[in-house]
Amino acid sequence: MRFPRFLVWLFLAPFALLVACNRGSRPAQTGVTAPDFTLSDGTTTVHLANYRGKVVLLNFWATWCMPCVEEMPSLLALHHEQPNLVILAVSVDDDPGAYARFIVRHHIDFTTVRDANESVPKLYHTDMWPETYVIDRKGIIRRKFVGSQEWTSPDIANYLKGL
Repeated sequence: MRFPRFLVWLFLAPFALLVACNRGSRPAQTGVTAPDFTLSDGTTTVHLANYRGKVVLLNFWATWCMPCVEEMPSLLALHHEQPNLVILAVSVDDDPGAYARFIVRHHIDFTTVRDANESVPKLYHTDMWPETYVIDRKGIIRRKFVGSQEWTSPDIANYLKGL
């Protein structure tokens, strides 16, 4: 008995999508050198290579993203608890005014830069927000966090201190 092709496709398509999906905390990029970039939004310029020798959290976010907004206070708290940890936040906001108001209103005092063209997220194969990459002192991607996190949780704080 032969199955019609559409039934085979209907059955196999979900599995193909699951295999292709790479949004987990262990992406294919883990263990490889983080793609270097230089990004400037007219106010701030960031060059990832300048942070070699330090642990970096590379956070992709947007002001209109509710999970991003929810996690911002814990990112700030982490920044204050672990000042030697570098937090680089790349915003994908189109509206420079909304972005600037958000930074001021929420007292963001770690490095953040706006990337309306999403050039850096494309380097990291990221297209959903928030996503955060942990980059070790040698520039190697060690972990990827998907979605809003509680950055001051003991598990995450200890993990980061261990790097």
